[in-house]
Amino acid sequence: MNWRWSLRARDGGMTGLEFASAVTGGGHYRVLVHAAPAQLAVEVRHLDDDQLVARSDADRDGEYSPMTLLTIADGRVRRDEVWPTPEFYGLPVILAGGEVGVLRYWEHAADHSWWRWLIEFSNHKGWPPDWRPPELPPDALRPAIS
Repeated sequence: MNWRWSLRARDGGMTGLEFASAVTGGGHYRVLVHAAPAQLAVEVRHLDDDQLVARSDADRDGEYSPMTLLTIADGRVRRDEVWPTPEFYGLPVILAGGEVGVLRYWEHAADHSWWRWLIEFSNHKGWPPDWRPPELPPDALRPAIS
């Protein structure tokens, strides 16, 4: 069953401002968010029956990072600011507005002064439950990052 991630910036307007409303396959207990607001309200629900999966305020604690990791556990959402490493490849990345891609590559300077990343987008008509695209061939990204 697919999940809807509702992300709201709590520090704008009287009731906050929508940052993203995104759909992922169910079971993604970890997602990345690009340029997440400092004060963030997160709600995750089943797309079909609106059943609540998790809900929390997830505010930034510490230094800014261009990527935020949201992790669902026990009906709550934990937030961590991260500089992705290969262990994050394959995770969904939610962008402002709600588009979702898959992180395929990330590199950054040791002092975090620059970063480069690749994200893959694929789509399907409708939202079949837990649809995933076929795996890319092993060398599909090599020309893009060499």
